Amino acid sequence: MDELTRIPVGGERPYDVLVGRDLLAALPPLLDGAERVAVLHAPPLKAHADDLAERLGAAGIRPLTVEVPDAEAGKNIEVAARCWEQLGGAGFTRTDAVVGVGGGAVTDLAGFVAACWLRGVRWVPVSTSLLGMVDAAVGGKTGINTAAGKNLVGAFHPPAGVICDLRMLDSLPTVDLAAGLAEVVKCGFIADPMILELIEAEPTAALDPAGQVVRELVERAIRVKADVVTGDLREAGQREILNYGHTLGHAIEKVEGYRWRHGHAISVGMIYAAALARRAGRLDEPTAQRHRRLLTTLGLPTSYRADAWPELLAAMRVDKKARGNRLRFVVLDGLARTGVLDGPDDNLLHEAYAAVAEEVDA
Repeated sequence: MDELTRIPVGGERPYDVLVGRDLLAALPPLLDGAERVAVLHAPPLKAHADDLAERLGAAGIRPLTVEVPDAEAGKNIEVAARCWEQLGGAGFTRTDAVVGVGGGAVTDLAGFVAACWLRGVRWVPVSTSLLGMVDAAVGGKTGINTAAGKNLVGAFHPPAGVICDLRMLDSLPTVDLAAGLAEVVKCGFIADPMILELIEAEPTAALDPAGQVVRELVERAIRVKADVVTGDLREAGQREILNYGHTLGHAIEKVEGYRWRHGHAISVGMIYAAALARRAGRLDEPTAQRHRRLLTTLGLPTSYRADAWPELLAAMRVDKKARGNRLRFVVLDGLARTGVLDGPDDNLLHEAYAAVAEEVDA
């Protein structure tokens, strides 16, 4: 285990996010007192799950490995129900635990399974993707998708700890690393501009998973999220700022049948949020353009199909931030200055989308 960084997340049930390389030995202590632990994993991560199961067994904990479908295909009630059946068959009690090994989809599912089993048992996400490390694994939000939309069914259930083993990123395809950086960029715009400066200064280093720049970006993004969720676990106020770019982003994911990478959708969503704030007279043009320039540097998409607007608008109307018939968007009033645009006029919404669709129409 190399140098370990502990980032505390406060609130009613405090825990630490552990960041470093070769951290799997840190898992058993987080599960002390459990007799059985279910290790949920997608098929590509079977070797990692088996390694964890062996470590748990050596620590005197009986492991149960549970394979689930990869990515968003595993985030539904049918898969969750199969997991609960396996927990029941193995005799899981309140002192037992669940571990999710994988990206954001698997850890979202694992947390939801744990939150519902016996009304809540301990769980730990072992995140293997950049997106999962800086977003899904931190904050205690768990959930699954339904036909109506993404993450509309879930629970707030803080983990016992979070393991972000940077070694897992070494084999991550560049396209997935870049997609994860979309959430890192989001943290830069809403709270920590140094993130943006680091990426702009060394965009190639930002895409090198073994480098120190990626580690600093991960730690900075986690600190942003940790600070926000410490004061607002249940998204009653400040935590809403973490949804910057997510209203349109989640709508794109739904329209695409969840075939688009989350980070790609959020990248387009941030371009849209910046355009919306600019047209509402709340954001300056240089900051709005900085979104497009920086995301393009990372190879992330900044536009979407012009003809998809009616479908996207319908999907946004069931967004978690909506209130009645009014759409609400997290926007910027300046760099690292967030606000909410409540009930914008449909013409304004469409004008902003025209800016997003410009490159597609050309």
